[in-house]
Amino acid sequence: MVDHSKMKLGKKPAVHDQRTLQLASYLATHLPTPPAAVNWSSKVHQWPMYMNDSLGDCTCAAAGHQIQAWTADGQKHEVDVSDAAILKMYEDVGGYRPGHPETDNGAVELFILNYWRKIGCGGHKIGAFMSVSPQSTTLVKDGIYLFGGLYTGIALPISAQNQQVWDVPPGGIIGAGFPGSWGGHAVPILDYDLRGLTCITWGQTKRMTWAFLKLYCDEAYAILSTDFLLAGKAPNGFNLAQLQADLAAL
Repeated sequence: MVDHSKMKLGKKPAVHDQRTLQLASYLATHLPTPPAAVNWSSKVHQWPMYMNDSLGDCTCAAAGHQIQAWTADGQKHEVDVSDAAILKMYEDVGGYRPGHPETDNGAVELFILNYWRKIGCGGHKIGAFMSVSPQSTTLVKDGIYLFGGLYTGIALPISAQNQQVWDVPPGGIIGAGFPGSWGGHAVPILDYDLRGLTCITWGQTKRMTWAFLKLYCDEAYAILSTDFLLAGKAPNGFNLAQLQADLAAL
């Protein structure tokens, strides 16, 4: 059994902005029914650690992992963002200064998203992003299927430290199962099926149950990125460019 208790986390408490677009607002008449299972992680050859074993830069590492998946599936040529690019994002947004461990305090996902959209990560910018309710299985599936994954924040419990599959512990949310008792963590969720979901963390894939997601995920975002587009369309055939134009008109 893998012991992740020594790994770094680094997601600060969720900050919500009422101006953030909501995927649910677009859902009613525009989106197709998501399939029963989706896999966007399998074409990536290797997931870098992105220093998340020594720094609380998970919010930035998650961005790098998402870019890997988008380019591997959408562009058919995987792009591995450099450690230097991830570190710069963490310095600019999180305020980290190398050689000053007291500045290694994590970052806010919403601030990372805004920086990613305006400045970029390793030369890769994103477009609009939309908040997705982790309580809605359908919306979560929509986000993963249509946008190549979800950028999420998890309030990890101590009970998750030694679980092969992240799940709600038998005792529920008391004691070691209390949300956030370990800390906040950012992960991209790239796959799902009937039994659960797959995220990327600490340089590897990690499974979680649907119950775990609903109980411990405190923020999730679907992101529009040209890295996931080829000739204006995503690998699933959905016209994300048109969706982006529609969102701009809202």
